Amino acid sequence: MKKIFLFVLLSITTFTLLSGSCSAKVYTVGDSDGWIAKEDIFYEWAKGKEFHVGDSLVFNYDPSVNDVTQVPGALEYQFCDTSSPQAVYNTGHDVVTFTEPGYHYFISSNQAQCTMGQRLDVLVVHDPSRPIPPPPPSKILPSSQIYKVGGSKAWSVPEESEYYNKWSEDKLFQVGDSLLFEYNNEVNDVLEINGELEFITCDPTSPVAVHKTGHDLVKLTKPGVHYFISSKTGHCAAGLKLRVAVGQLIKDLTFPNVPKKTDLSAMDRLTKWLRTFRSQPHH
Repeated sequence: MKKIFLFVLLSITTFTLLSGSCSAKVYTVGDSDGWIAKEDIFYEWAKGKEFHVGDSLVFNYDPSVNDVTQVPGALEYQFCDTSSPQAVYNTGHDVVTFTEPGYHYFISSNQAQCTMGQRLDVLVVHDPSRPIPPPPPSKILPSSQIYKVGGSKAWSVPEESEYYNKWSEDKLFQVGDSLLFEYNNEVNDVLEINGELEFITCDPTSPVAVHKTGHDLVKLTKPGVHYFISSKTGHCAAGLKLRVAVGQLIKDLTFPNVPKKTDLSAMDRLTKWLRTFRSQPHH
């Protein structure tokens, strides 16, 4: 009975799961057509829908000829670039649940099919009536730090284009730390963006988050590389952008024996951080 019930639920285009006053929806991508290569079908399908944290997408397709590749940003989506996927699904009946707000991008790894239109981008918003559960206690850092971005210069157009790279490269950012962005009306905002391509090209079209208070405190909740820019292209091009490498909680770290490198790219800075931490005495 349980299998029959689940099959009926997933065959419906959308349904609502009730849990108290909270609800989540499941959308079958492309409805009865499923996940196929067809021009503009998914743009039209997504238009008018409002996706929330907690909602899910169901991708139905033939796994022998297709898959679903989630990519990090708008440029990868536009150019059907699968070189750095966030996730790859290939069961033929994939259920993807949204756990974070922001833009989410899905394409076929078959570039010809992607170019023909087999790609989907959706904006996911956080509905306050559906609160996001807090992280488990093991992921909360008790002694977190707040870093004022840019130091005395704060978040402003720098005289030296590499100013913010130099500001961040010697700092040990960890999960649980926060960045404090302070700025005036001339700068106007802080955009957190998805990936390296958006960062390099100062692309503000698909931000993960937008901050505009002039005194923005951004908590670093996940390890990896985080990217921040100004929405003003001229300011960003002049160097008003920040890339930070965030390390895992100390108790969760493992330290690979990596060779010394001189290229301080984002991931190299993270490696440098790990190497420095390993070499320091701990009590």
